Amino acid sequence: MRSDADGGFGSESVRVALVVGGRSTEHSISCLTGRGVLTALLEAGYDVVVIGITRDGRWVLLPSDGSGLKSDGDQLPEVSSSFPGVVLVPEVGGAELLVRISATEVRPAGRLDVAFPVLHGPFGEDGTIQGLFEMAGVPYVGSGVLASAAAMDKQYMKALLVGAGLPEIAHVVVTAEEWRRDPSAVRESVASLRFPVFVKPARGGSSIAVTKVHHPDALDDAIERARAVDPKVLVERAVDGREIEVGVLDDPNGGPPDVSVPAEVIVQGRPFYDFEAKYRDSATTIVIPASLPPDIAETVRRYAVRAYRALSCEGLARVDFFVTPEREVLVNEVNTMPGFTPTSVFPRVWEASGLSYTALVDRLVRSALRRGVGLR
Repeated sequence: MRSDADGGFGSESVRVALVVGGRSTEHSISCLTGRGVLTALLEAGYDVVVIGITRDGRWVLLPSDGSGLKSDGDQLPEVSSSFPGVVLVPEVGGAELLVRISATEVRPAGRLDVAFPVLHGPFGEDGTIQGLFEMAGVPYVGSGVLASAAAMDKQYMKALLVGAGLPEIAHVVVTAEEWRRDPSAVRESVASLRFPVFVKPARGGSSIAVTKVHHPDALDDAIERARAVDPKVLVERAVDGREIEVGVLDDPNGGPPDVSVPAEVIVQGRPFYDFEAKYRDSATTIVIPASLPPDIAETVRRYAVRAYRALSCEGLARVDFFVTPEREVLVNEVNTMPGFTPTSVFPRVWEASGLSYTALVDRLVRSALRRGVGLR
């Protein structure tokens, strides 16, 4: 792998493992993300191998032209187990990829220089695959084990944000043991937040299994719906405010993180920014840049960097906010691997900030190569 004079890497000599799919409920969203990132990697001149993880956890080698990520009609794409299996073998200074030909035969598929895991949700965005790549000695795009795990679990994400002095949204965590042992106490705690509230899986994304609850008699069903995805549930006070999102990137020269222009999410005709509004509904409007008073915009940017650092994020993140009518800025979430289709908010705010989709993907790969693996 040759190094350019400016300290970067020649993309034509770098082999990128694009990892898509995964075992979480956001499997298909990862496949959508993967199609866009694959196109950008190829446009940037990288040698790309596409690794798919099926819904039941099998690793397979997908065609490098993206045909394994195509959707059928209105169905969202998913990774098929019909492709040959692959195995990652750690070696000194990197890892080798082996393709399983049969139960007793494998063939080498070359070394990997860097991984780009575009997995969303548990078993991919939560530090699990990041730990695997650390153990295998493969640099990877995005945050490390700690930041990935903390950002995925909203209970601990909020604890770290509060510890950094950032304003929180009032919430209650409902564990499986608490719900089983004393549901009445849980209902009482939730009532203290005052309705309406949002009930969501504590370790989920894409608004899957999220319910806006207006009355106490609908709470139990909402908790059970979230528990079908995650046994730990987060209940938050509903905030009356504008939804603002910004992107954060590591500075290539080691300076403070870069923050994009803000975007505002405006949802019409739906109760909130749910899965349908995010991926299937044309009624959602994304305004870029968001029209914010200069002081509020500066607060959003400052809070975004503080949140990024509080979780020890690396590479990239999207930080989501609410701005209330009283001009209060509240941090809602930190996403360490945000949606990355060409029409997703994260690449769009960076395009509005002067960084094209392909240039953004290229920057993330180069950042991962510079960072490497290990303690840092």
